[in-house]
Amino acid sequence: MQNTFLVLLLSAALNLAAQQTPSRLNTSITDTIKTDSVKRDTAGMDSVSVKTATGLNSEIKYTAEDSIKFSIDGSIIYLYGKGRIYYEDLELDADYIRIEQKSKMLFASGKKDKYSVYRGRPIFKQGSDAPVTTDSLIFNFETKKGKAFGTATSADEGYIQARQFKKNEFNEGFLKDGIYSTCSLPEPYTHFGIHIDKGIITEKQVIAKSAYLEIEHIPIYFAYLPFGFFPKTNKRSSGFRFPTFGEDATRGFYMQGIGWYLGINDYWDADITGTLYSKGSYDISTVGRYKKNYKYNGSLTFNYASTKDPNGIEGTPSNRASKDFRVSWHHTQDQAARPGSNFGASVDFGTSAYNTNSRVGGTYNYGNLVQNTMSSSINYSTNLFDGLFNFSTSLSHRQDLTSKTVNLTLPQFNLGLTQQINPFDSKDRVGEQKWYQKISFNYSLAGENTFNGQESDLFSKGTLSKFQNSFRHAIPVNLTLNVLKVLQFNTGVNYNELWTFQTMRKTFDPTASGNVRTDTVQGFARNYNYSVSGGFSTKVYGKVNFKKGNLVALRHVMSPSVSFNYSPDFTNPRFGFYREIANLPEAGNKYGDSIRYIIGNPKYSIFQSGGGGTRQAAISFSLDNNIDAKKRTKSDTSASTENVSIIQGLNFRGNYNFAADSMKLSPISFSGRTAFFKQKIGLNFGGTFNPYQVVNVNGTGRPINRFTFENGKLARLTNLNLSTDFSFNSAALAKRNEELRKKQDDPNISPAQQQDIRSILMNPNYYVDFNVPWNFSASYSFNYSSDGIRSTITNTLNFNGDFSLTQKWKIQFNSGYDFRSKKISQSQFSINRDLHCWDMAVSWIPFGTYKSYNINIRVRASILQDLKLSRRSASINPYAD
Repeated sequence: MQNTFLVLLLSAALNLAAQQTPSRLNTSITDTIKTDSVKRDTAGMDSVSVKTATGLNSEIKYTAEDSIKFSIDGSIIYLYGKGRIYYEDLELDADYIRIEQKSKMLFASGKKDKYSVYRGRPIFKQGSDAPVTTDSLIFNFETKKGKAFGTATSADEGYIQARQFKKNEFNEGFLKDGIYSTCSLPEPYTHFGIHIDKGIITEKQVIAKSAYLEIEHIPIYFAYLPFGFFPKTNKRSSGFRFPTFGEDATRGFYMQGIGWYLGINDYWDADITGTLYSKGSYDISTVGRYKKNYKYNGSLTFNYASTKDPNGIEGTPSNRASKDFRVSWHHTQDQAARPGSNFGASVDFGTSAYNTNSRVGGTYNYGNLVQNTMSSSINYSTNLFDGLFNFSTSLSHRQDLTSKTVNLTLPQFNLGLTQQINPFDSKDRVGEQKWYQKISFNYSLAGENTFNGQESDLFSKGTLSKFQNSFRHAIPVNLTLNVLKVLQFNTGVNYNELWTFQTMRKTFDPTASGNVRTDTVQGFARNYNYSVSGGFSTKVYGKVNFKKGNLVALRHVMSPSVSFNYSPDFTNPRFGFYREIANLPEAGNKYGDSIRYIIGNPKYSIFQSGGGGTRQAAISFSLDNNIDAKKRTKSDTSASTENVSIIQGLNFRGNYNFAADSMKLSPISFSGRTAFFKQKIGLNFGGTFNPYQVVNVNGTGRPINRFTFENGKLARLTNLNLSTDFSFNSAALAKRNEELRKKQDDPNISPAQQQDIRSILMNPNYYVDFNVPWNFSASYSFNYSSDGIRSTITNTLNFNGDFSLTQKWKIQFNSGYDFRSKKISQSQFSINRDLHCWDMAVSWIPFGTYKSYNINIRVRASILQDLKLSRRSASINPYAD
């Protein structure tokens, strides 16, 4: 019985056309008809006409890359080598195509090459449906009925292969001798699937007769189903999340990730999962994801954990479970959605103990376990008044997980001119600007509402009264001129004004912390400051040439600058911005002098957000240096050269304040960067020199107004920091990410696959790349500080990487070393096995608080099969699964 040959199922497994051997389900028809004679040998486009069942003539267009041949009577057309046919809304590509005009029949198949490899399988497409790959097919142009052999196609996240496949006029497919598996290869890689003797495929389901499990071609008849249904939809569908299992050293055996997936609609989906521990702890996670093409996308996550103390005694307060939570929200707006405006969010907040108590939601993720801070930001920006002003506002949060302190800004906004205004210039000006026409000014307004305090005070009574709010106005006026062609002169006046609704009053109180009580006074207050500045800057170039060796020249660029800044003494009582601590004991007696020494400067600003300070009449100086080398290339016998950066941005900065009572010279700071091994390893360094001597006060160094060089010594090194990080094989990862970005814009991939790609790009460390044979990254930090009497040194080393034992096995590691405590830091190891359409991962934390192991085996998403990527078992990626 012949049936209408429409598109075969949902989407084609196009990669089958590149396989080197036919499917084990292939029963392709072998063409044995020989050409009677050759009438044409061409690859050009040609056409013939056929009469359809409606009585109308339709044109068949055809072409071939190798040759087009005809039988003696011209009724049979043969297409060899990448043949192609267009017929109404049908398209067909195959290495061999035979068109029989009398019977209105078509036959298409691949061909075996000289190595007996079957190539050029037919690829069939109808209308807007996805293309389908088969081993061979027959088709009737007049009735549009046909039959396919060795068909393979996708059904949701699974794949169906069948020896024979047909379809009827109701878009129902019929298969015989097929297999349903999660693998897209002709021979399922894991040899694991459901064998279907006969089946019917409808739009929403696969109905199977006589279905049973098959592993390594061995039928498992105890898993026999005489009749069964398999869901098949073109949209997200809800379903059960199967858990993974492992053991935690303190919380016992666990069942992780058990729950339910909700395919809400085309724009939303969600996961509700949990982890249960044998010793009573548990955590719950809810993840919602959303996306609207060309508009926005994002995710919202809520985690809740209940953790019992493993050493607690049943029935006592020590056995009470700690309750922790964490909320994350990420939102990204498409740049083309609303030109000129943008909205984005990156929210991450919760209780400080959530990461440690819950083992970061049971994932044991290395990066999050050692995390010390959490931060959030929700921001919006837009242009106003035809782009004259830019307005931006944000809500932000920063949380120190160690000290359990919170900083909130709810909200902060900025309104400012988008460009400087030249009030004395004219739009109709002819010729160059006069010096006064270069005078420019700007304006900006910033407001904020902030809270700083302990995490425990955040939701306590009276929290709102602890918020501090203010408005800041800034009006800078600047003039820039060129002097003597080599000097740049900058001068300006800066005016700043602060409006606030709270001020402070400090009173000496021996019972208060630090012997000082601080009270907040409600009411409007304003504060202002202004300054005048001017300075010169230039660039000096130096070059040394070499005639011998690979070194051609050294080039040194110095950028010196000197500026002068003046501002009056805003601590003067006539301004009213500063006061002295009330009720402070009088100086001149032992008790009063001791208290004043402990408290320090009795004068303070009544504005919590700061204000103008003491009088400044300072000369500031800086010197920036860049040193480059030019050398001959070793691989080229010609005179070609290359530039190599030796030192980047080595700068020294300081100032001398003539208005200061003592210690007029500030500490001299320096910083810079250099790189080694063709810029693969970068070294950042910085520090501070103090030019003044110190005296020992109770074991602490206290600076005095006497220069170190008066004793014949150089300035004291008070701080030095070094840091370096490097990554080998980063180029391979960058190339992979670039390919992913291109693939993300492919209209032929499904929304689920696009979501997987976004996840990979957002969280590259959460995936195992089997295409990269090895990867290694490390970072090292060193810090030295000294007050002249005591010094402290801290240095830590962190490293991570992976390497492939074989093409299918990969080992990963994260670890480090704390040189001060002489201990290995938190470490994690994992082993991953590439099973093509399945993942197997074993992760292990061998020691420490989070000692545990995890074993995970699961089906891999189709896009990850193609990319040879695997999710890490410890991923907390909100898009995972």
